[in-house]
Amino acid sequence: MPFKTFDLSKLNILPLSQRVHDIKLEDIWRETPPTCNNPDIDEICRAIISAREKNAAVILMYGAHVIRRGLGRLMIQLMEEGLVTHLATNGAGAIHDFELAMIGETCESVERYISEGQFGLWEETAQLNDAVRDAPLGFGEAVGKYIAENDFPYVSSSVLAAGYRLQIPVTVHVSVGCDIVHEHPNCDGAAIGRASMTDFLIYAKSVENLENGVFLNVGSAVTGPEVYLKCLSMARNVARQEGRKIANFTTAVFDVQPIAGDISTAPAKSNPHYFFRPWKTILARTVADGGKSYYVQGDHMATLGCLAERLIQRD
Repeated sequence: MPFKTFDLSKLNILPLSQRVHDIKLEDIWRETPPTCNNPDIDEICRAIISAREKNAAVILMYGAHVIRRGLGRLMIQLMEEGLVTHLATNGAGAIHDFELAMIGETCESVERYISEGQFGLWEETAQLNDAVRDAPLGFGEAVGKYIAENDFPYVSSSVLAAGYRLQIPVTVHVSVGCDIVHEHPNCDGAAIGRASMTDFLIYAKSVENLENGVFLNVGSAVTGPEVYLKCLSMARNVARQEGRKIANFTTAVFDVQPIAGDISTAPAKSNPHYFFRPWKTILARTVADGGKSYYVQGDHMATLGCLAERLIQRD
C-alpha cells in the first residue's frame, strides 16, 4: 500500500514583494574587502598563477554564504581574467544568485517565516524550477542561461549568468529537499536530478585536469568536500588506467572555524574536528600522495576577497 504524500496544491504562495529581505545587493557590493595578513594567501596566489601557466584546472567550490557576503563580483572578475576554470556551489548558492539578479535582494528571516509557515514559499523564486525543468543542460548552465536571457535587471551580479556568458562551467550540486524551491508545486525532482547529475559529471571532467592545479573550498562544510571526494576518485581511477597520476596539486580551505594542529593529518575520531569534512577530506587525505594544502580562517569577505584582489592585481 503506497504511503500518503503532501498535497502541494494546498500551499499559500506569496509574491516576493511581500517578503522582508535581509540582504540588498547595493549594500553587499559596496563593501571593500578588509586587509588580510595571512601569509598563505600569497602562496595560494602563486599556486593559482602557476596552474594557469600550465593550463591546469583551478576549481572554486563555494557555499551560499559567499554570495550573501557580496563576493560574486570578485568571482566574476576571476572568471573574466581566466584565473578560475570552474566554479561550483550548492542549491542555496544558486537561489541567492537567482534572487539577487532578479530583484537585487535576497535572504529571509528563518525565525520569522518558519513561525508563519511561509518560509521559502515565494512565487518568483520558483521560476528557478522552470529554468531547470525544460533545459537539456546542466543545472548551473540552465539557470545562468535563464537569467541571461530573461532581462533580469541585475544580471551583472550573477555568477551563474557570467558562467553562461563566458562559457566557464558553474555547476550546482543539489540535495533534494534542502532548498526552498523544492517546496513549490512546479518542482520536478526528476529534472533537478538529471540537471544536477549532468553537473556532477562536468565537475568530474574538470577534476581530471587537476594535476598541477588548485582546488579551493570556500565556506562549504558538506557539499564541497563530498562532491570533490567522489569526483577525485573517479578521475584518479581513469588516470591510473591511462598511466597518469593526479597527485601534485594544491588545495585550500577558507572557513570561519578555527582549527589547530597539523592540517596535513586527519584528526583522530575522538577529536570533534574529525567531523569537519574539509579538514580530513580536502586538507589531509586527498593530498597525501604529493599535494600541498592550506587552511585560511576568517570572514570570507576578508580572506577570499583578499585572494581575489591580489590575483586580479597580480601584474
